[in-house]
Amino acid sequence: MFLDKSLLKRCLFVDIETVSECAEYNDLTDVKKHLWDLKAQQLSRLLPLTDTPPDASSLYVEKAGIFSEFAKVVCISMGFLNFKDDAPTEIKIKSLFGDDEKAILEDFTKLLNSHFGDTETSRISGHNIKEFDIPFLCRRLVVHQIPFPAMLDISGKKPWQTTHIQDTMDMWRFGDYKSYTSLQLLAGTLGIDSPKDDIDGSMVGQVYWQDHDLERIVHYCQKDVVTVAQIMLRYAGLNLIGENNIIIAN
Repeated sequence: MFLDKSLLKRCLFVDIETVSECAEYNDLTDVKKHLWDLKAQQLSRLLPLTDTPPDASSLYVEKAGIFSEFAKVVCISMGFLNFKDDAPTEIKIKSLFGDDEKAILEDFTKLLNSHFGDTETSRISGHNIKEFDIPFLCRRLVVHQIPFPAMLDISGKKPWQTTHIQDTMDMWRFGDYKSYTSLQLLAGTLGIDSPKDDIDGSMVGQVYWQDHDLERIVHYCQKDVVTVAQIMLRYAGLNLIGENNIIIAN
């Protein structure tokens, strides 16, 4: 296989869930409404022409959650592999979640600094983590004036200075940058049980703002982390971890 299993021994698997900063467009400040109006105009130009194009209000509900300028982190799920006799035996999962984004980010950076502070010996892994999770987290850290942990301090770095980031989607490209491969598709291709069968990304905002069901969002996020870890095991030519050996920490 193309991945050395030693790279999995100090690797933190990560996934985040994000939602719009407000439940609805009308809850925004006047300044943020104006800024979203400009963003909505840009988005509308990318959408297919219809008789009734979406307005700024509906686009906010549908799209704001993926833009770090208009959204917040409500869950960060993390996982790592335990090894015995040089073989991975279990996946341990832990989540940080809640309504207070700053507290989530502070706890996450403390964990990275304490346990994954050396980018020479530690790694961070996720699906599309280079283009979504890490940029989103870094921008929100700036908003809250939280210092970057070494693991995320990648602005201006050369490719050979960011080898501690292992992106399962980027690794699957093998140099082909023409298309996006979803986590669900990649997992299915590699014979791994499909993740996120309860909700999908488009529903997270609704589940948060209408139901405030954080437990459901956390469960959804944790399944992604498990799937990323299983994909990395496949990349290393190792056996998958059985369900009984997936440990959720309280």
